[in-house]
Amino acid sequence: MAAVLELPPLQQRKVAAIVGACVADAAAQPLHWIYNEGKMASLIEGKEEIEFRHPSANPFYRIPTGSNSCYGDQAYVMLKSLVESKGLDIDHLTKATYDFFGPNSSYESDETNKYLVGKEDKINIKKSLPIHGPWRHGCIKDFLANMYADKNPTGSETDDQIDCAIRVIPLVAMYAGQPDLLDKAEAALRVLQESDTSIACGLAAVRVLEQYILTGKPEDVLQKVTDTLNDPDRNCPQDLDRAVIGQLRAVVRALGTSHEVAVPKYFQKN
Repeated sequence: MAAVLELPPLQQRKVAAIVGACVADAAAQPLHWIYNEGKMASLIEGKEEIEFRHPSANPFYRIPTGSNSCYGDQAYVMLKSLVESKGLDIDHLTKATYDFFGPNSSYESDETNKYLVGKEDKINIKKSLPIHGPWRHGCIKDFLANMYADKNPTGSETDDQIDCAIRVIPLVAMYAGQPDLLDKAEAALRVLQESDTSIACGLAAVRVLEQYILTGKPEDVLQKVTDTLNDPDRNCPQDLDRAVIGQLRAVVRALGTSHEVAVPKYFQKN
């Protein structure tokens, strides 16, 4: 900690973005994917601290408390690849992703393999759950299938979940303020996700995080990103940027509203 405080403020914020995401992911993992609101309420009732819960109450998978979920592991692989390659190297990132999540990894098991992409029923929990070991996300499963089939691009064409915004954090920390940030982010995102939604949302997240890293406390960050997405001369334009603008405006409307009220009121509940 002392060593980080000796860094210039910009470098401190870069470290904070990476470490903060890693710690937050691990802290939430034992309560991950609890879709039954009554169950969640009973688990946290009367508790001031719910982070790093032990034992885990995760209804889908069980790994040791303090471990990262597949979200955090994707960010770790990105960070490791950036360090080892001294920058973004798509071939290196692809191989690193395959090695970490592939057939010789801790993610390989009969339990996780039997749940097929798009077939998980996240509301009516199957009797065979939770599995004992890490859970492969849909984009990882599609990526591996594409690798086995020697298919390029390797990213999932259908998975449009939030993985895109998580794993790109180390890359934003490395390239924030550089003119090619968005180009590099898009290339990195497509290793695992090719869907239009994931790319548009992922790049919006990149734009938001970049402002926090560069300035610390940016004012009206969502409005600034909205204005950028409205700019016809913006970098890396996406077909769904208008839809992302709508989502950002919904977030602004929900500011000041509790999570429990805001999600069903302004957004679609899973």
